Amino acid sequence: MKPKVLNKLSLLAHLLVAVLATVPSTQAESQDYGRASLTHTRLTGIGPEEGVSRRDPSDIIEVGGLYYVWYSRGPVRTGYDATVWYATSPDGLRWTERGQAIAKGESGAWDEASVFTPNILVAEGKYWLFYTGISKDPEIKPDSKIGIAVADTPDGPWERLSSNPVLRNSENESDFDSHLVDDSCLIVRDGKYWLYYKGRQLGKQPSETQMGLAIADSPGGPYVKHSANPVIPGNHEVVVWPQGKGVAAMIGKVGPKDLVRTVQYAEDGVYFSKTHELSQEAFAGGTYRPEAFTGSDEGEAPVWGVEIGKAGKLLCIQRFDIEWSE
Repeated sequence: MKPKVLNKLSLLAHLLVAVLATVPSTQAESQDYGRASLTHTRLTGIGPEEGVSRRDPSDIIEVGGLYYVWYSRGPVRTGYDATVWYATSPDGLRWTERGQAIAKGESGAWDEASVFTPNILVAEGKYWLFYTGISKDPEIKPDSKIGIAVADTPDGPWERLSSNPVLRNSENESDFDSHLVDDSCLIVRDGKYWLYYKGRQLGKQPSETQMGLAIADSPGGPYVKHSANPVIPGNHEVVVWPQGKGVAAMIGKVGPKDLVRTVQYAEDGVYFSKTHELSQEAFAGGTYRPEAFTGSDEGEAPVWGVEIGKAGKLLCIQRFDIEWSE
């Protein structure tokens, strides 16, 4: 009887091996990812300053031999009492603050309480400054929305669009962005204007913020939210850039465990997957992305940018540099 039992066990073992061979092994195998290491540098001009908090820097553009950046500036650490300011630099290290770009809205306006988290789009020979605004009306909850101001030069003067706000939180309470929309990041892709933003659902915590996408045919909108939203199930800060024919996104410390402190890539700009791990996140960063608005399909990973830095009890703008490895 023993030989027959051994034969049956052997047969079962062979069958088990054959079955396992047909099962995808991606979950069992470890995936090799590249690495992005960040270093940080204090800046002059927009660094620590007594009584001033600077935060939420935009992506960086270069015009006439100068780098430009926009940011929230106010007397307190939060962005909910701020206006939008800007600075220029010849080298990305020495900055000169140039003044206010966008003031708070008029009394009763949707953006009367604060304007913050700016970002820039260059298109059609003009400069389009996106920003988040909130109202003072206690009956308007939620009230974080996104507007645009436009100018002929990066130094202004800036004129708000009559169509503001161009992106609103969803009226459907079950949507990921039914509580707020915030933090624009723009690229030009396929001849259209892609606006990545963060959203949060009613009743959710800041740690449950996710990332959405809206697309327009014209820089001033209307911006239509993508049917696949949220395109990234996490991320409190929106940092994206065109990379080759696709789009890459830098993820901070908010989101599922396998998402935080990573770089994600989507050839179609919508369905992202992990490519790199980060040594640490860029805190509400903005990057220098020279191909962001060209639609050239030749964008490369950024090597430097600016982010929020600590300045005692307040905040400032500091620089980060990135070293990439495969």
